[in-house]
Amino acid sequence: MRVLLLGANGYIGRFVADRLLADPAVQLTALGRGDDADVRFDLASGSPGALTRFLNAVHPGVVINCAGATRGGARDLTRHNTVAVATVCESLRRSGCGARLVQIGCSSEYGPSQPGSSTAEDAVPRPGGPYGVSKLAATELVLGSGLDAIVLRVFSPVGPGTPAGSPLGRLAEAMRRAMQSGDNELKLTGLGVQRDFVDVRDIARAVHAASLSAAQGAVNIGTGRAVRLRDAATLLARVAGFGGALHELDDPHLGAPPAYPYPDGCGSWQQADVRTARDRLGWRPRIGLEESLADIWMEAACRI
Repeated sequence: MRVLLLGANGYIGRFVADRLLADPAVQLTALGRGDDADVRFDLASGSPGALTRFLNAVHPGVVINCAGATRGGARDLTRHNTVAVATVCESLRRSGCGARLVQIGCSSEYGPSQPGSSTAEDAVPRPGGPYGVSKLAATELVLGSGLDAIVLRVFSPVGPGTPAGSPLGRLAEAMRRAMQSGDNELKLTGLGVQRDFVDVRDIARAVHAASLSAAQGAVNIGTGRAVRLRDAATLLARVAGFGGALHELDDPHLGAPPAYPYPDGCGSWQQADVRTARDRLGWRPRIGLEESLADIWMEAACRI
């Protein structure tokens, strides 16, 4: 099976590439903006015609799009997350390769959820920021393209390689600095947020399964269990051997209002309904949050 992977040098893309390379039946070609790509191409600025010619030359059976941006202004997010996907869809329509498209979406497309609820794929999307809007527009382009396509709406990725600017990445870095300086307390904000954390290696397994399946439409990829960031911080402290105290600067018991600085625009709660992934892809998460956090900490500890 010939697979064209877009965004192979990104956080999720790196693990998808590793997963596919481990499958002897896959012949992988990576396309991206970096020097480590097999072919250099910028989806946000490249023409559909140029990409169509490449598709006709390589003739992949599956195209996986892990490319995109998570930060920046509305214009940049639209360019990298929406315009780029429009280019992919148009190129596939023009091409004679007939490839299946696996698009990486995200839970930010849904926006805030009712606490205690599980968000299913038929929920009405109400993204709470420009990132979610740009990803939702990409999903609509893919699902309305007439292509053989599936969109994996990934909830909160975690595990090795977690970006330092993400909430859990910042938490690990703050803990590393506290341990390095001998501080016995750590002051944190926003720990009341609850998210469905799913390991990036499980996400890569889901992408692999989606590539081989005939399922179409949107499919949630998560664990089906929301975890309070406060509990994740406590678990990370145990994994790291941090014996100090964790102080919440926005603890409502101290008279301060709760803060939700989590950058996905989804408010205080998000939890996936993952029955579709189980039933249509045969996929279930395998890696627990403690293992994911241990891998995050191992990377942070190497900087001590």
